Amino acid sequence: MKTRFLTLLIPALLLSACSDDFTTLSPISERNIGSFYQTQGDFEVAINGAYDALQDRGTFATNFVLLMEMRADNAANGGGATGLAATLEALDTFNEIATAEELLTTWEDAYAGIARANTILARIDGAEFTDEGVRDQIKGEALFVRSLLYYHLAVIFGNIPFQFEEATTPNITVQQVPASQIFTQISEDLATAQSLLPSTVSSSDEGRATSHAAAALLGRVHLANGNNSAAATALQSVVNSGQYQLLDNFADLWGESNEFNAESIFEVQFVGGGVGEGSPFIDMFTPNGLAGGVGGGVAPQDVTQDFVDAFEPGDARLAATLDLTNADDPWVKKFDGVPFDAAESGINWMEIRYAEVLLNLAEALGEGSQAYGYINQVRARAGLDPIDASTPGSFSEKLLQERRVELAFENKRWADLIRFGQAKSVMASHLGVSEGTINLLFPIPQSQIDVSPNDMTQNPGY
Repeated sequence: MKTRFLTLLIPALLLSACSDDFTTLSPISERNIGSFYQTQGDFEVAINGAYDALQDRGTFATNFVLLMEMRADNAANGGGATGLAATLEALDTFNEIATAEELLTTWEDAYAGIARANTILARIDGAEFTDEGVRDQIKGEALFVRSLLYYHLAVIFGNIPFQFEEATTPNITVQQVPASQIFTQISEDLATAQSLLPSTVSSSDEGRATSHAAAALLGRVHLANGNNSAAATALQSVVNSGQYQLLDNFADLWGESNEFNAESIFEVQFVGGGVGEGSPFIDMFTPNGLAGGVGGGVAPQDVTQDFVDAFEPGDARLAATLDLTNADDPWVKKFDGVPFDAAESGINWMEIRYAEVLLNLAEALGEGSQAYGYINQVRARAGLDPIDASTPGSFSEKLLQERRVELAFENKRWADLIRFGQAKSVMASHLGVSEGTINLLFPIPQSQIDVSPNDMTQNPGY
């Protein structure tokens, strides 16, 4: 149901939560809440506003790609190195500065979505509901959306403000904490969300989080926090549900006509057609977009030769992932389509799918026959022979390789390199620089430190 989360349906009160003083944690002003957050209908609208934050340029629409994928060795800035593209090149080559617009936009848009979720969770128990099941579902959805945004902020910036309560005044104490503390809190939130959310939704509610989406994200968060046993429990519940399966053909995962397929667990929805809810992925990843590059407002992504060379002979994912018609200019087929207009594609962002769950579960379990069994399910779909402990390479090397080619351009590579302890060595080799120049965290936007200099400190290296 691709019209569910349209910005046009969200009252302005939900989209104007930022104050001039501290954009990241700003409250909703008194004039906005006087007659809202009272009824079930109000909260049905409000949760749509929380989901809408996932469509913002600073989150999934553009910047998470830059900070989670372009940052790594699969993709590269394709917009040039000067003019409007200079900051993109800096992000790609570890030369970014704390005043980069992309960093501030990501911070602001993510925390705006978090603020919407905080307001929902703070006020929902005092509202009139005709259906308590709907109240529980909206709570679970708000916890899921907030956790998804916090996960990305923690991976990107590391040391971020811990704000899990509604801010009702600009005069709040900013509590900056390490990523591990954020991961611990959202692990608790996702476990709660898992208990509140339904296991399935109707076709008219496609795109809403389910209990299995919460469990899958919970497994991912536990891995990021080094809690492999807890991750395995959460991920195994998704597998045991029997609700998802790998599609027979990897190519059938992609494209607007294949959304919400049997492998899809959670997708960020976009709607083409000129209603201001489209996605820019065709423009970013393919030559078939209409935006015209950086000057048209998008951030073109090139495919690195490193990634082209990463596929084993006979891997069916190569032809389904890349167009190699021009060997000197490969592009990503996962996002191909016919856009309505520049940055107005209807292609969703598939954020969680079953193949990731299987590979995450293999990682959580560690080397052994069961873990190789999950990896080999993914390899079999790609037409590749199974691997085991006798296959050359360490378990981590084999798993990281499998994740690279399976989940390419899905915003997983940078987090994987960090989690596997390979970010510095891989990126230094990729860029031909020393490991000392590779920063694992992006700088906190300088404007946020300037607002609260006694409470916020910059990440090392900036």
